[in-house]
Amino acid sequence: MPVRKAVHCSVCGIVGYVGQRNAPDILIDGMKRLEYRGYDSAGIAVNNGKDIQVLKEVGKVSELEKAISTRSIGGHLGIGHTRWATHGGVTQVNAHPHSDCKRQIVLVHNGIVENYIEIRKALESEGVSFLTETDTEVVAQLLAKIYGSKKDMVQALVELGAQLRGSFALAILVKDMPDTIYCVRKGSPLVVGNGEGEAFCASDVPALLPYTQNVYYMNDGDIACLSPKGVSFWDESGSIIKKEFHRIEWDLSMVDKCGYPHFMLKEINEQGAVLRSSLEGRIYNSKVDLSKELHVPASSVQKWRRLHIVACGTSFYAALVAERLLEEITDLDIRVDVASEYRYRPLSIGEDTLAIFVSQSGETADTLAAERMAKSRGARCLAVTNAQGSSLAREVDDVLLLKAGPEIGVAATKTFTGQLAVLYVLAIYIAKLRGTLSSVEEKRLVDGLQKLPYQIEGILERQEELRRIAERYATSRDLLYLGRGRSFPIALEGALKLKEISYVHAEAYAAGEMKHGPIALLEKDVPVVVIAPRDKLYEKAFSNILEAKARKAPIFTIGTLGDKNVDEISDHVFSVPQTEEELTPFMTVIPLQIFAYYMARVRGCDIDQPRNLAKSVTVE
Repeated sequence: MPVRKAVHCSVCGIVGYVGQRNAPDILIDGMKRLEYRGYDSAGIAVNNGKDIQVLKEVGKVSELEKAISTRSIGGHLGIGHTRWATHGGVTQVNAHPHSDCKRQIVLVHNGIVENYIEIRKALESEGVSFLTETDTEVVAQLLAKIYGSKKDMVQALVELGAQLRGSFALAILVKDMPDTIYCVRKGSPLVVGNGEGEAFCASDVPALLPYTQNVYYMNDGDIACLSPKGVSFWDESGSIIKKEFHRIEWDLSMVDKCGYPHFMLKEINEQGAVLRSSLEGRIYNSKVDLSKELHVPASSVQKWRRLHIVACGTSFYAALVAERLLEEITDLDIRVDVASEYRYRPLSIGEDTLAIFVSQSGETADTLAAERMAKSRGARCLAVTNAQGSSLAREVDDVLLLKAGPEIGVAATKTFTGQLAVLYVLAIYIAKLRGTLSSVEEKRLVDGLQKLPYQIEGILERQEELRRIAERYATSRDLLYLGRGRSFPIALEGALKLKEISYVHAEAYAAGEMKHGPIALLEKDVPVVVIAPRDKLYEKAFSNILEAKARKAPIFTIGTLGDKNVDEISDHVFSVPQTEEELTPFMTVIPLQIFAYYMARVRGCDIDQPRNLAKSVTVE
C-alpha cells in the first residue's frame, strides 16, 4: 500500500493512571485540564485485566465523555490523549491511542517521528499490516516487534529510542501487564506523579493537581515504570536512576475557573496579583537584588558585550518591549530574535554573550533548539519561564521564574505581564552591576514597578467600558493597530490577541510606517487602534491619529488619563493612569487584552480553546 501524506501528532495532551480508582474518570478529568494542548480529537485505553479497551472520538473531550457514558468500559489502569493535529485529517481513525495489529501494545504519543516512513516500509516487508497512516501506529508496531524478541520492556524501550528520530513522549499499556504503565520521553514534555498506592503521568502539571503535588520531571531519554507500588526510572541506556521529586506549590483553585465564564477572563483579572508575585523577593528598599537566583558575579556581568533575547509569539513581543529598556539603561549590544530564526543566522555568540530565552511553558521546540545552539557556542544562558521543571529551566545556567501560576487559556495574558516584570527587574539588575544605572534612576523605576499592581487593578475595574467598545467593532473584518517606540510591541501583542481568539484580521505597524503602504487600506470600515500614551513620542503618535481620521477610519485610542486631545479626535478612548514612561506597556496592554476578549465573546468564539491553536508548540 502506498504511503500517503504523513499524519502526525505534535502538541497533544497525555494522561496516564494506575491505582485503585476508576481509570476513565481520572483520565477524562486530566484530559479536560490538558485540553489547551489540543482539542481536535480524544481517546482512552483501559486495561481491565482481560483486555485493553480503546475508545476514540472526534471533537473535544466532552464528546469522548458522552461516548464513555454509553459503553461498558472501566478498570484501574489506563492512558488518555487529546490531539492537536498538524498533519492529516481530524478523524476517529487518526485519533489516539494506537496499537499493534494484535493489540498487545497500546500507546499514546506527543511529538513527531521523522523516520516513520522508512520504519513502516521495513515492517511492511516483514508482513506487518497497518490500519492508519499515522507515525504513532508505526511506533506501536515497532515496539511490539522489539518487545516480542527481547521480552523485557525496559530494554525494548531502549532499543525503540535508538531507532526513532524526532520527538516523542509515550505512555504505554501492555496487555499482559495489567498493573503497569511505561513512559518514555525524548524532546516532548512528560511529568510523572506519585500518590498513595497510585501513580500518574501527564504532559503538564495541571492534570495531576487534583491528585498529587509530588511530581518527577522526566529528562530526555528517561524511561519510567508506573505501578500501584511506586515509580521506577531508567536512563536511555537502561541503567536504573534515582530521581528527586518536586513539590508543586500550585493549588487546585489555580486550574479552576472560580466562577469566571472563561479561563482567559480569570487570568486577565489575576494580573495585579501576578505582578506582585513576580516582583516579590526581588525588590528590597527600592533596589533590585537577584543574587539569590542568578549565581553570576558582578565581574562576569561586566565582561558581557552582547545580550540576546530569543522567544516566540507573545513572549517575543515581551522581549521587544524589554529591548527598549535594555538599550536605554545598559551599554550592551542588544538583539531580539524569534527562536525559529535565531539559530540559522551567522551571529557572533561566545563567552561574552548573555542569551535570554523567554518561554511561558519552557517546552517550545524552537526556543529549546536555539538555547542549545547558544550554549554550545559558549554563551551564558538564562531562562525566563513559568514552568520550574521544564526542559528549558533544567538546561540553562540560570532561571528566573514568572511565578504567575498555571495559565490555562491558550491566549497568553498574565504570563505576558509576568514576563515583562521579570525582564524589567533583570534589566535593572544588569545595568546596576555594570554601573550604567544610577541609584536615583533605579529607585524611580522600582518605585514605579511597585505601584503597577494597584494601577492595573484600577484598570480591571473598568471592563464595562471596553465591552461597549468591543460591541461597536465586533462586526469589523479588519483592524489596524499602531504604536511608536515601546508602544509598537504592544500594538503587535494587541493585534495578536484579537487574531487568536476573535478570528478578526488585525495588523500592527510602527505608526511611522503607516504612510508606507497601510494608509491605502484605511476607510470607514477599517478601525484603527492607536496606543498613544503621554510619552516622548506622543506628538508624533497624535499626528498619526489625525492622518487616519482624515481617511474616515474610526479611531480607538489607548491614551493617558486627562488627555483631552485624544478625547476630542478619537471615536472611542480608553485612558490609563500616568506612570513612568518606561512602564507604560504594563498599562496599555491590559485594555487591549480585555478588548480582544469581549470582541471574541460578542462574536461567539471559543475563547479558551481557539481553533487551530495550542498552548505550547513542542515541535518545530
